[in-house]
Amino acid sequence: MSEIKKRYQTAQLKAAHAVNKELIHFYWQLGTDIIEKQANAAWGSKFLDQLSRDLQSSFQGAKGFSVRNLKYMRKFAETYPQLTIGQQAVAQLPWGHIVVLIEKIKDPEAREWYAHNTLKNAISRNILIMQIEQDLYSRQAKPESKVSNFKNILPKPQSDLATQMLKNPYNFDFLTIGSEAREREIESALTQHISKFLRELGVGFAFMGSQYKLTVDGDDYFLDMLFYHTKLHCHVIIELKATEFKPEYTGKLNFYLSAVDDLLKSPQDNPTIGLLLCKTRKKFKAEYALRNITSPIGISEYELIKELPEKLATSLPTIEEIEAELSEDVAVN
Repeated sequence: MSEIKKRYQTAQLKAAHAVNKELIHFYWQLGTDIIEKQANAAWGSKFLDQLSRDLQSSFQGAKGFSVRNLKYMRKFAETYPQLTIGQQAVAQLPWGHIVVLIEKIKDPEAREWYAHNTLKNAISRNILIMQIEQDLYSRQAKPESKVSNFKNILPKPQSDLATQMLKNPYNFDFLTIGSEAREREIESALTQHISKFLRELGVGFAFMGSQYKLTVDGDDYFLDMLFYHTKLHCHVIIELKATEFKPEYTGKLNFYLSAVDDLLKSPQDNPTIGLLLCKTRKKFKAEYALRNITSPIGISEYELIKELPEKLATSLPTIEEIEAELSEDVAVN
């Protein structure tokens, strides 16, 4: 019975994928038709209004023929004039995802990266919006922003997966702590918001604990945070530093990696990976520190709270103004 259920679910998924593929092709073709018709001035500015009414009248109960959606179809065709259904990642996404991509992203390379990433990791529309707002493309996709020795230490394809995992900087804006917070405060806040932290880390991370204890030669050592990565099939240690990167940090992390490989790693696991997250990081200093390290380590920055935009900051009341207003309220009462 379980095998029958599995085959039925597989058939459902294939059918849903086929329906979505045809729908996206129809929307693109309709968008192309709209562009061609509107190129003729005779159709006038009310063409979309009339087309929307005609389609909704002909296909009563069908959704997707509002004027607003027809405009999205036109923009879809304008953005992808040579769309290849079945080959391009964007053509395999749900319509809601496509609308987000064409509305929020102007750079074609960034749009293509988000489409591939969404398809590969089955990302929801809300998460896609969040990733775009947090500029995941710049932080994860651009190789010049990353410092690690993954390509020198790890075999393919693990080295590629590990490099793709790395971001710079990591965005911890969801934490309600100031930029001067200490390491333990940051760690505690991340643990309290572990679901949001896991979302920022990316797909595949499973949390194993904070201040994870390892005993070596009778001495206890505590890892800031320990994870297991289900796609890389390895443990991942994250060490937090509330200061600028210092070369000696890699030596301590290297020690932790060796200990985890010896004490926790199973024969089926890949080598443990270390992520060193610092308040700031200078690229060349970090690269030199990793040059002769034989354990896989990535070094990145993190951001806690971004500064308020100047326009917004100047519109906010000062402490003195707030105190004065409160004093007036007290006097009136």
